[in-house]
Amino acid sequence: MNADQLQGLTAAILGGALRVGAPFLFVSLGECITEKAGRINLGLEGVLVLSAMAAFGGAYLSGSVWTGVLVAMLAGAALAALHGLLCSLPRVNDVATGIALMLLGTGLAFYLGKPLIQPQAPQLPPIELGTWSSTPAVRAALQINPLVPLGVLLAGALWWGFANTRAGLLVRMAGDSADAARALGYPVPAIRIAATAAGGLVAGLGGACLTLFYPGSWNEGISSGQGLIAVALVIFARWSPLRCVGAALLFGGAGALGPALQSIGIGWGYHLFNIVPYVLTLLILVLSCRPGRLAAGSPGELSSAR
Repeated sequence: MNADQLQGLTAAILGGALRVGAPFLFVSLGECITEKAGRINLGLEGVLVLSAMAAFGGAYLSGSVWTGVLVAMLAGAALAALHGLLCSLPRVNDVATGIALMLLGTGLAFYLGKPLIQPQAPQLPPIELGTWSSTPAVRAALQINPLVPLGVLLAGALWWGFANTRAGLLVRMAGDSADAARALGYPVPAIRIAATAAGGLVAGLGGACLTLFYPGSWNEGISSGQGLIAVALVIFARWSPLRCVGAALLFGGAGALGPALQSIGIGWGYHLFNIVPYVLTLLILVLSCRPGRLAAGSPGELSSAR
């Protein structure tokens, strides 16, 4: 491998980490908000797929890519709010409801999105970070999703908000000790519904990244389980919004490894490299979820049998 190939490979992995990691970032931040309030939303895969379809449909029908982004956020918030409302009912299990909502969201997306498989919608304008290079491959690899800086700023705002605002304190209290929150007169179900809806709103941006930037089209296999992987990603990040940024980049880089190697002519084992994110997910769950031991940073209510 010569110097140009090494430069191209490095740029391809870095750029791929930013492109592939963008949906992971927003979905993991959304799940972080939800779990901080003491609720698990396994339906985020359905939220991601539905919001991806809604983003593409909104951009295609309106002709405005930012309208598509807004529609994606609203679709994600609506499905997540339904999850929050159902889970607030007596004797309703978070996990079972999440699986049901995942099937509902993907089913709705597949049904409503059938007319959208062939058309082309407006795409998010990239941020050019590779103008310093004279190599076309490097310039192409460093075209960045404009929503990524928003995601980083959002992660910082959430980190600060959880520690320094009344709303953040209420969310953490509902997640750490629902009994303490009730004793102080706070409505735990309402807090959790609001946090779940907010998590879906943020996750909807991840869906917009899929269809309005990379890969930039709508099809029924567009998510590849990224919504489910986000649950493991939040565990890996120890429920910290800032660590979600690093975790998303790690998973994005793992997902970009195969295409990056193929871009410099290394095609052997291409499909094996595509399974790296899933292997990482299994490894994280095995190392983090040990019987009889809570993961560091875990909200106390997540350990309750519900």
